Amino acid sequence: MNLQFISDLHLTPERPDIVRAFTSYMQEQAPKSDALYILGDFFEYWVGDDAMEPFHHDIARQLKAYTDSGKPLYLMAGNRDFAIGKDFLKMTGAIWLKDPCTVDINGEKILLMHGDLLCTGDQQYLRYRKIIRNPLVLGLLRLSPLSYRLNLVQKIRSNSKKAKSMKTLEIMDVTQAEVIRIMEQYQVKTLIHGHTHRPDIHDVPLTSGSGKRIVLGDWDKKGWVLTADESGLNMEAFDIQPS
Repeated sequence: MNLQFISDLHLTPERPDIVRAFTSYMQEQAPKSDALYILGDFFEYWVGDDAMEPFHHDIARQLKAYTDSGKPLYLMAGNRDFAIGKDFLKMTGAIWLKDPCTVDINGEKILLMHGDLLCTGDQQYLRYRKIIRNPLVLGLLRLSPLSYRLNLVQKIRSNSKKAKSMKTLEIMDVTQAEVIRIMEQYQVKTLIHGHTHRPDIHDVPLTSGSGKRIVLGDWDKKGWVLTADESGLNMEAFDIQPS
């Protein structure tokens, strides 16, 4: 068994170095896995399946090559690419993952999340998330003109940058009490998530004993991959060569 977990690649034509690193990963490392899990923010932003450009189609072909080999690919929404739709899933063969969800690894139930739901200190973002992820709102957005959605995404990205500059690191990080609450709700001792861009492994005090919170890293100067096999969970990083 070899399961691989990645998140927060934020793929965009504006970062060809990360795109090249992802292509190398799909050609060299991903084929060694039995299943691949992408836990959100795979793309920097997603306007809609109908807005795909040659860049997006090339990424989709790489994912389809993986699923065509008979291996499952699981995709979870992030705060940047939550609008990915059924057409993209169909052309890649990816399986949509709910956030949160659990998987069985070596006989242990493990919780998977993107991670933004754990940042309960950022109430402004959570209010926005609740509105924008509402199925009715999302459905109306998908029916709106492409030009409107493109402008909206640019405004959201600009507002997000401004908001981040005014928030403390503590607000944008996970809340320990929420981590404990949701791990105990799902009765797990291991949680894997991304979103915060702070790769690490944290001990979590649970009523049933000590747990682990494994934070996947974002792809920037380094790429991060968590591998699960018979020996356990192992997170590795590799250098991304600049453009």
